[in-house]
Amino acid sequence: MSTPYRRRVPLAAAILSVCAVVAALLTTAFSGPASAHGSVVDPASRSYSCWQRWGGDFQNPAMATQDPMCWQAWQADPNAMWNWNGLFREGVAGNHQGAIPDGQLCSGGRTQSGRYNALDTVGAWKTVPATTNFRVKLFDQASHGADYIRVYVSKQGYNALTSPLRWSDLELVGQIGNTPASQWTREVDGVSIQIPANAPGRTGRHVVYTIWQASHLDQSYYLCSDVDFGGGGTTPTASPTASPTASPTVSPTTSPSTPPTSPPPTTPTPAGGCTATYSITGSWGGGFQAEVKVTNGGSAIRGWSVSWNYQNGQQVTSAWNATVTSSGSLVTARNAAYNGALASGASTSFGFTGSSGATNPVPGILSCTTSA
Repeated sequence: MSTPYRRRVPLAAAILSVCAVVAALLTTAFSGPASAHGSVVDPASRSYSCWQRWGGDFQNPAMATQDPMCWQAWQADPNAMWNWNGLFREGVAGNHQGAIPDGQLCSGGRTQSGRYNALDTVGAWKTVPATTNFRVKLFDQASHGADYIRVYVSKQGYNALTSPLRWSDLELVGQIGNTPASQWTREVDGVSIQIPANAPGRTGRHVVYTIWQASHLDQSYYLCSDVDFGGGGTTPTASPTASPTASPTVSPTTSPSTPPTSPPPTTPTPAGGCTATYSITGSWGGGFQAEVKVTNGGSAIRGWSVSWNYQNGQQVTSAWNATVTSSGSLVTARNAAYNGALASGASTSFGFTGSSGATNPVPGILSCTTSA
């Protein structure tokens, strides 16, 4: 009896050792981006947007129907989303058009051994609403700074649903020059900067294309973001930390069946304070989608929160670009780590889906507070 027992001891130890290694590998693989670089976070780049919505729920089969462009990207190479901040190539020496062929702009010319190829796929990528006078927010985890950042927008008439993106489809709409990281806004996990852009004459779906030339090396980042100028955008799915919810029988992207008859309420504008506007961007039987825009009316701030009361039993079910909590009828939204810092006059927005009864009026008063 003693011989078999002596054999089991090393076998058990080996099994425990293998399990420990596997657990460590899984923790490394799924704990987040492996490299510290950066990306556009507002309007979110394609890889960051997919990670933001599905990073905590990337095995949910509902993604195939709710977010098919992100679904095909996750299927092609999940590391493109885990490494949403690593879409760069080196040694371009400023010759961006020479290094990146037409149709490969969103993958940086199939950089990083093709990891990001699926970002070039033509189709209905989720959009966010935008005005033609907007800002691009770039987040840099490694504090590289920039030799320059250039923002392009697709020309009116370009059809992102059917056509690969070409250089000739783009128009330069904003840029900044050499800006060391010390001049960027300090955030918890890095620094950020906002680039003003103006794209007059645009309506509907467009691609915002950002080239960030980092200062520490000849390292160029190529980032596609999808926007809807003058529209409500398409419906984001639940935030990465939220549990999946049942899909409505009618798509949330349909127009609101009962749009507000009066302008969205705004908070009073105290000196140094912020304002918030609430708008319903989609509705369906028993549910709705809404967006809140936060604008800083005073000096630069590092954080904000918005609160309101529902009068008809509405409930928030999932949210993105903010942490939203409820206590009875009171709803409070606080900034995410990447969109709390706002310069004077700057704006950001967050969205959410919710459940509603027979009526779903816009809340009467929104309270907006800031932290310096």
